[in-house]
Amino acid sequence: MAEAAFQLLKQKLCSAPILFFPEGSENFMVYYDASCKGLGAVLMQKEKVITYASCQLKIYEKNYTAHDLELGAVVFALKMWRHYLYDMKCVVFTDHESLQHILDQKEFNMRQRRWLELLSDYDCEIHYRPGKANVVADALSRKERNKPLRVRALVMTIRLNLPVQILNAQVEARKEENYGTEDLCGMIKRLEQRIDGTL
Repeated sequence: MAEAAFQLLKQKLCSAPILFFPEGSENFMVYYDASCKGLGAVLMQKEKVITYASCQLKIYEKNYTAHDLELGAVVFALKMWRHYLYDMKCVVFTDHESLQHILDQKEFNMRQRRWLELLSDYDCEIHYRPGKANVVADALSRKERNKPLRVRALVMTIRLNLPVQILNAQVEARKEENYGTEDLCGMIKRLEQRIDGTL
């Protein structure tokens, strides 16, 4: 299902120009979605995609309730596009029906309080829109990402006698017979060879 949604997103975004410059500072719409894998959001104006973004959930975010995940996705989108949306009227579309009544809630946890304080800086209305009508943001929130490569083992060889080799090379270089007959470059080359053990 995620693959089908991703292909639909690809078709929609690739069949029309994307990333338009905004025209003026009104009629912004944010479509977002949250899933158990990540957050996705699309910023539109006059039915044109201005920009889009997605991110994977952090480990601790996977423990959030659905309500908090959805609210977190709104905050993610507003923070991401604050340079477009700050002091501008915008409409945020959600497929989480109870989120449109967030301000009517009587009790909030600390995270919700912090996020609502951020929301109060924006002039936005939250409207419910069924998930089937929110295809683009839905696909972005479910997008698989390649896992980063991790180093399982690191082998490091440390020469325990390296300081001794350096000291011996310095002593050898200070001998009188090594002065005058060689130029400085030759002496440095010999020292390097002694340290490397090739001489």
